[in-house]
Parts: sequence; C-alpha cells; structure tokens
Amino acid sequence: MAIQTASGSQFARMFCLRPIQYAWFLGAGASAAAGIPTGYAMITDFKKRIFCELSGAKLKEVDADDPLWIERIDVFLASRSVMPPPNDPTEYATAFEAVYPTPEDRRNYIALAVERGTPSYAHRVLAALITTGRVPCLFSTNFDTLVETAATVTDQLVPPGERANLAVAGIDSAERATLALGEGRPLLAKIHGDYQSVHLKNTNKELQHQDEQMRNVLTGACTRYGLVVVGYSGRDASVMAALTDALSQPNAYPGGIHWVTRSAQGLLPDVRAFLEAADAAGVRITIVECQTFDELAADVLDGLAMPPKLDAHIGAFKAPAVLHPMPLPTKDYSAFPVLRCSAIPVFSMPTSARRVSTDKPLTTAQARQIVRDAGVWAIVASTGRDVVGFGEDEALLRAFEPVGGRMAGTVALSPTQDSWALGLLYDAVTRAVCRQRPIKARMRRQGHAVMAHSDSDKETAESRASRVSRQEKLRQAYSGALYGKTPHGYAFHEGVQLRLEQAADRWWLTFEPTTFVDLPYVEHVDDEPDADGNIERKRRVDPTIDWRRERWAKRYNDAWAAIIDAWANMLAGNGDGVLRATGVTEEQGIDAVFRVSHVTAWSRPSHDHAYFHRGR
Repeated sequence: MAIQTASGSQFARMFCLRPIQYAWFLGAGASAAAGIPTGYAMITDFKKRIFCELSGAKLKEVDADDPLWIERIDVFLASRSVMPPPNDPTEYATAFEAVYPTPEDRRNYIALAVERGTPSYAHRVLAALITTGRVPCLFSTNFDTLVETAATVTDQLVPPGERANLAVAGIDSAERATLALGEGRPLLAKIHGDYQSVHLKNTNKELQHQDEQMRNVLTGACTRYGLVVVGYSGRDASVMAALTDALSQPNAYPGGIHWVTRSAQGLLPDVRAFLEAADAAGVRITIVECQTFDELAADVLDGLAMPPKLDAHIGAFKAPAVLHPMPLPTKDYSAFPVLRCSAIPVFSMPTSARRVSTDKPLTTAQARQIVRDAGVWAIVASTGRDVVGFGEDEALLRAFEPVGGRMAGTVALSPTQDSWALGLLYDAVTRAVCRQRPIKARMRRQGHAVMAHSDSDKETAESRASRVSRQEKLRQAYSGALYGKTPHGYAFHEGVQLRLEQAADRWWLTFEPTTFVDLPYVEHVDDEPDADGNIERKRRVDPTIDWRRERWAKRYNDAWAAIIDAWANMLAGNGDGVLRATGVTEEQGIDAVFRVSHVTAWSRPSHDHAYFHRGR
C-alpha cells in the first residue's frame, strides 16, 4: 500500500495550519490513558472468562498479562471453535455476548469500566481545542463521558461568550446531532451510545446496522471535513461501511483522512481496504505513527497558542503515578538476602558517540542498511538530523560517503531524555555482551535478546570444543541441553531477554531467562515490509507452549539461582567487567564501552518475621 506515513510531529505541523477543517473520530484507544480498558483489554478479559468456564480453570490462576497464557487460551478456544480467530473484526462482539448475554449485563459491565476513568492529558488538550473553536465535530465509539467532562471544565476557564457549549448526542438523540451539524455548533456524536443510554451497541447483530440517522450525520460530516482517526481499530463493520459510503459523495473528506496508529503494519485488513479505496478516490491519506494519544496531543499543542488559563490548565495535569517511592530500610532485619534479582549493575556506559552529518536526514533503518551494504562493522542510529554511532571513523566515512557523510564531532548521549540514545545503547550493550563470548544476539524491534551459540558447520573442532567448554557453567545450571530440537521438530535455544533499566539511582542490565523456539512463519502474499525493509510474517499458533511451560515448571529456587548466576557471569565475564561493543581503539574511532559487575542485585526484607528465622 503506497500511502504516506508520517510521525506525530509531522502531522501536527500540517494540522495546526488549519485545524477547523478536521473532524475527529475517537476509538477505545483514545481513552486508554484515562484508565478505561481498551477493546483489546476487554477481549482478553472475555476470552479468559470463556476459557476458565470451558476448561475448569480458576480465574485467579490465569494471568492474562502473560503472553504464554494468551497463546494457550487462543489455542484452546480455536480447538473448540467457540470464538473467531484473533484480530477478527467480530471477535470483540462475539466474546462480549458470550460472557454477558443480556443487554442489562453488558450495560452494567460498561458502566463499571467507564466510571473509573479520569480525563487524560490528551482529553485536556482536545477540550481546549473544542473551547477555542478548533474542533467542529467529534465522533466516538466510546461509552465514556471523558470528552464532555473535559470540555465542560475548559469552557468555564473562558468568558461566557467564548464558550463552545458542546452538543452531545447518542443513538437515542440523533436528531440533536443532525441539528448541531446543520447549525455549525460543536458536536460530539456517540455512535454506539454512552453508558447511560438505554440502547448500547455491543453485539454483532447490534453493530451490523448503524442507526440510520446517526449514520447520515457521520457521512454528512465526512463531506464537509477531513477526518482524524485516533485509537480506533476498525472492528465495527457498520462504522467502516459508513466511512466507505462517504467516499461516493461529492468532495468526500476535503481535508483528507489521517489515521493514527502505533504502527502502519498493525492495521486490520478492513482499515487497509478502506484507506486504499480512499486513496484510489483521490482523497489525501496519511497514516500517522504515534505511540499514544497523549503524545499526539503534545505535538499538536506545541504548534498552537492557547489562552493563558487554558495553557495553565493543561500544564497542571499530572498523570496518575504508576510507581510510588518507598523508603529504603535503615536496619537489616535479616542477616541474609531472600531474593536474588536477575540484574547486574552498570557502573558506567558510553556518554558520547561519533556524529556523522549527511546531505539529507536519514532514518535509523536507512542508516543501518547503508552500514550493512558497505560491509562496515558499526552500530548506528539517527537523531532525526544526523547519524550517530560507534565504530572506526574511517569505516563510517566510507559507508556514508555516497550520501555526503562527513565527521561532525561527537554528540552527548542522554538515554533518559532521547529515545534514539537509549536505542543506540541497547544495540551496543547487546553486541558488547556477545563479543568474544559463546552467545549470539537476536535484535528485534520488540526487544533484544542473547542466546547460547549452537553448533555450526563453519566451526573447527578446536573452536567447537572451546565454545562448549565456555558454555559448561550454563549447561550445568540448566541440567540439560542449551539448544537442540523440540519434540515438534523446531530448533530451540536457551537465552535471556535484555533490558536497560534505572533503579536505586543507577543503571542496571536486567535479563529474563527464556527458551526461544524458532517457529515457521505463515506465508502471506500481502505481507508488508517493516521500517528495515524486512517482511514481518505472521506466525502460526505456537504448538510448543506447553512444552516450554513444562520445561520450566520443575526449575525451583536452586535451579533459578544457578541459572541467574551462570548468565550473570556470562554477560559480565569473569575478568574486569569491561565490555566493548566493537573493539576499536581511541585512535581509530569511538567504541561503546560498558563497565559492569557479575554480582547481581539482592533484595532483603524491610521487616522482621519469624519466617525469616526458620531453621536457625
């Protein structure tokens, strides 16, 4: 699909030129930061309940946040043919109706879910846009009252004559929506109703046919305004049909369609089909890649001037704390630690990297590809303006010479402030722990990992013997093979997921032991390449879930302690704890150098209890 993709900041620059020409369409994802469960979270909860009912498992025993449990639930439900496949457009409605068959139960479930929500930062920004006359109308599939609550507050911060007085209409008050749109008054239309409505649209039957009058309001707005879609997956066939029907109207979507998503690759087939049809009809289409509604709102606010009181109201927002500081104990109540953490301290890490300027800005994916094509060993990333990296200066210049590459000194690394810097350090530390060790890296957009190096036809007998010898401590900790074949015939490797995290005023390299299985990919002719040009193919349902679970089930505390100790020594080494990513000298260029310890973090109890004195 050859459709333009833009970042949140790029979209904001365009939007701020003339915000009044856009209507907004909000899905469940737009309310996620406000504490209201998304459609995906609700689907997961419903499927968990169906699984427990059919399998006899207890709800408290099933952790729906565990990917292995999710896979197990999907496999079980697929074997019973009681649910559509994952990501099917009817999955939400089918699951909801299966768990809560009556409209009253569904209404009560929605009420409990939405009453916990509080307007987020993005809702404050959106409300300020409404109050200042920059949003002519909004449509939402959500049942919550977050938008109107936020707009009521912002209206009170301006003089009475400047207030928007947002008109709110649901499926049981569609005439109000028709009047507001016709009179040009700010409108919020809830096309599935709100949680207080007698009529809510949740089930497949209810979602198949949009209320005709509300449908006309939606299609009518699409002939007057462009559309900004945020937090909407496109699962409702009736909504997608209404948006598609608008394409047949004269001058449809005059401001274009701007579909906000975390990744262009994650769009559902129905959304892709709609955007392709709109593109073919001559409508300007932009896929806006942005992680959250809050981030998009911040980009938009950065390009607009707000009245001082509204600006102060937005700036006063404080997100609910996820982590709460706890006082460190001042007294050791127990002589020995009781928990060993899978994390080793990072005493120091790179504070600067080489800067390379080019004739035009490059993305990180483009910079990496240039390095690969040149056969140069370096670790690079893009700041948005320049390329930064570690490696031999001469090699970096040779690689980027075709795009006007030239040395531009160094750049300071601030991983707490710049995501590109943290990404560069992730790449570097993963390469550093593997360098000259019998483990190999697996670099993925979802996260980096390292795993035990397996046998290779390219190894000599001597190098294989050396590798096996250096892996011996790991092998003893696992009490078995570090790699091989599963009973299903797939290759597996023991390894760890890596993360750089801050805690107790320092950086830590945390590692999570995992058994990696190489599963075949399902072939799809319409698969799209990712940002690196690689085609990400969908995997089959993992048949090795139970095998992996059983493999770890009998590894109790002693085994876990041995595994953590073995990996800590493997990652940090038994020497001085200095890790080098490329091995270049100061005369040759800049290397990524980390200094770590093989002694992991330990946790002690902060209180005394008889349990800690057992066996003494």
